[in-house]
Amino acid sequence: MNTETLLQIRNINVHYGEVAVLNGVSLALRRGEIVALMGPNGAGKSTILKAIFGLAPIADGQMLWKNQPFTPISHQVVRRGIAFVPQGRRVFSGLSVEENLEIGGAIIGNKEEVKNKIEEVIRFFPMLQQKRKAPSGTLSGGQQQMLALARGLMTSPKVLLLDEPSLGLAPKIVKEVFAKMREINENHKTAILVVEHNINSLLAVAHRAYVLDKGKIVVEDTAENLQGSEALKKVFLGTL
Repeated sequence: MNTETLLQIRNINVHYGEVAVLNGVSLALRRGEIVALMGPNGAGKSTILKAIFGLAPIADGQMLWKNQPFTPISHQVVRRGIAFVPQGRRVFSGLSVEENLEIGGAIIGNKEEVKNKIEEVIRFFPMLQQKRKAPSGTLSGGQQQMLALARGLMTSPKVLLLDEPSLGLAPKIVKEVFAKMREINENHKTAILVVEHNINSLLAVAHRAYVLDKGKIVVEDTAENLQGSEALKKVFLGTL
């Protein structure tokens, strides 16, 4: 694995009104690795992804891209090579699969490039091929999640932010989503930062993990070391 650090967060704080959601959070994401963000509900996991993508107000702290500080503004973040797939399979239900992918590639600008990228992405998600002209609202939950992932890949991101990709999916489909996540990582060398409640499935594909509790990182370790660890149990039982 290439050890180049793509993304760093240094001591960021995020407040919603009077409520402190993140308190001095620091983490790093290297090229080509899958990093898990875990912790109980309300720990601040999704807020980290939103802060990176410019969707959460950073009170103080610093974001760095390839060791250079930057201010997260969504369209600029995309141009840097970061894509965000939010929770809840947010596809444009009235638009076709192909039209959803076109929107994902809108920032590319060149119509021919967008067209070629759609063909590349569709080949990577063959289940979307026969549905490409269908309204995305008619797809199953699993197919919509695959479409959300595919749309995230339209800009050939170096970093993919995933928020609860298996939420509400049947166990069989969950396995397919995690297999596709690993395939994206291995085939495209895409670094993935993922929030996920399905701990066992996530640790099976992740390289490293950060565990949050009450807006702070309380554990950082390899995914292998965290599997079945006492520290993980304590965080989720509220005894750490």
